Amino acid sequence: MTDSLDKPDTLMNSAASIAAERTLGIALVSASAVAFGLTGVLTKSIHADPLTITCWRGFVGSILITLYVLWRRRRSGGRESLQLGWRGWLLAVEGAAASIAFISAFKFTYVANVVVIYATAPFITALLAFVLVREPFRAQTLVASAVSLCGVAIMVGSGFGSGHLFGDGLALLMTAGSALYMIMVRAFRDTPVVWAGAVSAFLLFVFGWFVTDPLAVSARDAVLLVAFGGSFAAASILWTEGSRLIPAPESGLLGAAEVPFAILFAFLFLGEIPPTASLAGGAIVLCAVFAHAGRDWLVARKRAATP
Repeated sequence: MTDSLDKPDTLMNSAASIAAERTLGIALVSASAVAFGLTGVLTKSIHADPLTITCWRGFVGSILITLYVLWRRRRSGGRESLQLGWRGWLLAVEGAAASIAFISAFKFTYVANVVVIYATAPFITALLAFVLVREPFRAQTLVASAVSLCGVAIMVGSGFGSGHLFGDGLALLMTAGSALYMIMVRAFRDTPVVWAGAVSAFLLFVFGWFVTDPLAVSARDAVLLVAFGGSFAAASILWTEGSRLIPAPESGLLGAAEVPFAILFAFLFLGEIPPTASLAGGAIVLCAVFAHAGRDWLVARKRAATP
């Protein structure tokens, strides 16, 4: 009799625990979107060149992410491997190259252009996955890709003769690199991805140290550079922890909030207002991104609700 009375309480406690985990996951992923949204503002606020910025960002970020990885490894009793192998090193090098293009893009074009172009990464990932590994390409993704491509074309087209075309090109290159990185992460499932990210950040530090003079920065820039490395590490850790607690479609939808946050921060802290063509193209891309992610989220919720 006691067991039957305890069972509803157990179910209620389990449901409450699941709800609490989901709430925490939503909060962490949302916080990561805010932290990632600061990238453009911090990059443009620092007077140093892009390689110096990536060097310092890599130095601070690699230390903090390494501490996080070691903490997780200790919690798991040493079960999480730190052996990268050639796949992990390939991830690290490719991620470092994409990061250099990412930071450089902010220096040569509007923050809005970079983050909106980067928002098309899931579609480029789907296209590359179809071409490289013959992964099925969903009809809704094809439609969303076509719509977002129109938006990007409007944004990039507005860069002709304005001096922003190079930055837009770097943003496109970075997005393609990020898409390839996502495919590699899926293909190399046994590779410690977060640890590879820490190594990637350290590679940026080593590369920057030899090709630039990272110590030749003002005190103001030094403070901002340390803050930049800290925000990068915090965003990565928050997203990693939060995405473990919520379904992938929900994580993707919340992560896309980075775009409006970045544009808002650029307006508030830099007074940056992109031209009408960029705003129009960006609106088209964002509609495609949120509609695609939102549909996946609704489908996932229906499946979860189905007994």
